[in-house]
Amino acid sequence: MSTRSPGRHVMIIAGEASGDMHGARLVRAMQELDPHLTFSGMGGRELAAAGVELLYDASRLAVVGVTEVLGHLGDILAARRLLLARMRSRRPCLLILIDYPDFNLLLAAKARKLGIPVFYYISPQVWAWRSGRVRKIGRLTDRVGVILPFEQEFYARRGVRVDFVGHPLMDAVRTTMSRDQFLARHQIPPHAKVIGLLPGSRRREISSLLPDFLAAADRLARARGDECVFLIPRASTVSRRLLEEHGLGRYERRICCRVVDEDRYDLMAACDAVVAASGTVTLELAILGTPAVVTYRVSPRTYFLGRLLIRNIEFFSLVNLVADRQVVPELLQHEVTPENIAAELEKIAWDVHVHARIREGLAEVTARLGGRGASRRAARIALETAT
Repeated sequence: MSTRSPGRHVMIIAGEASGDMHGARLVRAMQELDPHLTFSGMGGRELAAAGVELLYDASRLAVVGVTEVLGHLGDILAARRLLLARMRSRRPCLLILIDYPDFNLLLAAKARKLGIPVFYYISPQVWAWRSGRVRKIGRLTDRVGVILPFEQEFYARRGVRVDFVGHPLMDAVRTTMSRDQFLARHQIPPHAKVIGLLPGSRRREISSLLPDFLAAADRLARARGDECVFLIPRASTVSRRLLEEHGLGRYERRICCRVVDEDRYDLMAACDAVVAASGTVTLELAILGTPAVVTYRVSPRTYFLGRLLIRNIEFFSLVNLVADRQVVPELLQHEVTPENIAAELEKIAWDVHVHARIREGLAEVTARLGGRGASRRAARIALETAT
C-alpha cells in the first residue's frame, strides 16, 4: 500500500490536554509516513504546533460535571456546528477521534452518514462505566486503537475491530539528567529523602488534595526531622498563587518544600516516593520507576453517582488496573487524610523491602505498555483506514 497520496485531508478531534498531546504525536507520525497530508480539527496548543488548523479551541470545552456542561452548552453546540460544516465543505479522508466520547460519538454518527471513515484513537474508558457504548463505538467506527493492554480483549470480545498500539507515554516519558544531577541542580542534599507532592493540574484537584498533601508532609517532617525535602512540580497552567491559597503559604515555612517549574520528569524520577492524584501521571511514575501513593477524591454527590455507575473495576489507579493487582497503595475518598498519606509515604520511602516490591511491580506494568513506537503504530492504522 502506498502512503503517499497528495492532497488528502484528515480531521482530528481532541477535547482534553492529554488528547491534545497524544494527538500531536500521532499527527507528526502520520506526516512522516505521508508528508502530503493536511489536518484540521479541534484541539489545543500541541495540535496547533504540529500543524493542525484549529477550527475550535478545545480549552473552551474543558468542562467536568453536569453543571459545567450546561454552562458551556453554547460552546459545545458551536464547536459541533463548525466541525460539521467543515466536514461537509471539505470532506476529509479520515476522521480521527481521541477520547471525549459524548462529543465525539455524535461527530462519528455524522461522519458515518457522509461516508467518512472513522478511527477512534485512545478510546473512552467504557470498561469502567457505560459499557453499553461499546456497541455504538463498534457501529460508528472503522477501527479502534487502544493504549491499555486489557482494553483489546474487552473490545474484541464484543466484536469490535480493535488494535492495541501501546501507550504513547512510552515515547514521551524521558529524563534528561541523573538523580544526582537533579539534586545538585536544585541544591538538595544527596542524603535527603525526596518526596513528591502531585495534586494534579486542575483547580478543583488542587483545592481538594493539596491541603492534605501538605499536612501529610508536615507530619512526615516532624517525625523524620530535616531529612525530608518535598517537591511540587508546577504546570504552566497552575499559578503559584493558587498553590499558596491552598496550603503552600501556610506550610512552606514549616517544611522544606520547593515548587519546581521545570524538569518535571527529572523531578519525578528523583523522588523516593510520591503522593499523586489519580490519572495519567500514575503511568508516568510507573515508567520512571517511582513508587507512589495514589489518591482520588471528588464531591460526595459525584462519588455517590460514580459508585452507582462504575461496578466493573476493582481499582481506580491505572497502574493497578494494568497490573490487575495492587502494585501501589490507593486512598479513595474519605481515606484521603494526612495521617493515611503520611503513613503510606513513610512505608514506601523508608522501608527498603516495600520500596523494592513496588518498583518490581512498576517494571511489570511498564513492560505491558507496549514499548516505544505507539504513535507510529497508530499512524499506520490511521493511514490504512483513510480513503
